[in-house]
Amino acid sequence: MSSDPQAGRRQLGPPVQVIGTDAGGLASLSAAALELVRGASLLAAPSRLQPGLEAQLAAWATQAAEATNPPAPAWKPPRLLASDKPEPLLAALQQALVAGESVVLLASGDPLWFGIGRLLLQHIPPERLHFHSAPTSLQLAFARLGRPWQDAGWVSLHGRDTEPLAQRLQQRPAALAVLTDPSRGGAEEVRRLLRASGLEAAYGLWLAERLGHPQERLLRLAPTAPLPSDLDPLHLVLLIAEPPAAPDPAGLPLFGLDDGLWLQHPDRPGLMTKREVRIQLLADLELPVAGVLWDLGAGVGSIGLEALRLRPQLQLWAVERRGGSAALIEANAERLGVRPAGVLEQEALEACAAGEERPSPLPDPDRVLIGGGGRGRAALLAAVLQRLRPGGVVVIPLATVEALAELRPELERGQLEVSVSQHQAWRGAPLADGTRLAPLNPVLVLKGRRSAAGA
Repeated sequence: MSSDPQAGRRQLGPPVQVIGTDAGGLASLSAAALELVRGASLLAAPSRLQPGLEAQLAAWATQAAEATNPPAPAWKPPRLLASDKPEPLLAALQQALVAGESVVLLASGDPLWFGIGRLLLQHIPPERLHFHSAPTSLQLAFARLGRPWQDAGWVSLHGRDTEPLAQRLQQRPAALAVLTDPSRGGAEEVRRLLRASGLEAAYGLWLAERLGHPQERLLRLAPTAPLPSDLDPLHLVLLIAEPPAAPDPAGLPLFGLDDGLWLQHPDRPGLMTKREVRIQLLADLELPVAGVLWDLGAGVGSIGLEALRLRPQLQLWAVERRGGSAALIEANAERLGVRPAGVLEQEALEACAAGEERPSPLPDPDRVLIGGGGRGRAALLAAVLQRLRPGGVVVIPLATVEALAELRPELERGQLEVSVSQHQAWRGAPLADGTRLAPLNPVLVLKGRRSAAGA
């Protein structure tokens, strides 16, 4: 008996050649890959490739029979197994391996990227498999669009519900490819979820069909346009972030604008207060008809600018340290038809602190929203309380209970009336024939009200 444990395996013959291809099938393969196909005893492939494969094998047989100068060696076409069912496919592959046959399996794109490769490795030893990857559908789609894709993300809906897509959209990716499953999460479900997320205005939606096939199609779909009646099941969806079109301010609601209507920083597009939280914070601010509102850590300006739509006579002072924020907030203000009293691009504590040597550029506030501050929140709140007018209100949205424990005592020491609330919102997302609720991050709201008599 041989002492070499690999001896038996080496006697079994060549491994299965798993060759990736696009929708063009054999027409897209290299000369080397075609030679592997011609030399196979068994050729397995998805059902969609069967007509093309039968025609090509028949053409090769005719060419071999007609070749007389010089005479061609006898050529026997491989047995063709076209199936989308894994059980008969795996059984045929394993039998062919035991018999020492040459086997070629055609797969879609890169077999090891959401392809059949994972299933094969579960049933066939890896040394009995040789993979030849083709460009993935993701690569082909961005190539057809002519857009770099190093910043692109992807989500697969194959055999899954749409929750991963809902979560990914909340991060506002610059580009997102959605691998669709027509039976569970096709193009229409993607569009419905985009609309439910309030981001329809922030993304261009592209359909990429039959990539690699002579009849491939890349189509941009307008938000109100119906899906093509001949949409191929073999498609994916590309969502490409783009600046939303300028709205008509008169046609917008007073507050609670969709998240997708706001211009955002291109490198950090998801960092803004979501619509449901904005509505709550505007209510907690108890906006007066007139007075001074500070929006500290203003981000893109969403809360303060919506406050101006509700109370046009307010003086809004927006403060955001991030470079380029002033221009961005001013641009959003113009889109909404409002005008802040001032937009400062500096540290909030620096802007608020008042002293004889360096007076603050901000007038004393009647309302304050603290949306930033980071580790310096306590010092920022202390500076705010020194300036808050009698009857004033300060509202602080928080993500952690530790931040609540840090800041609440500051309000109590300032003798403000303190209240705490927690808010959790869900957005409806399409799920098969129904709707599931996708959660947004919960938010704690810390609120302090100074008495009309002052501190």
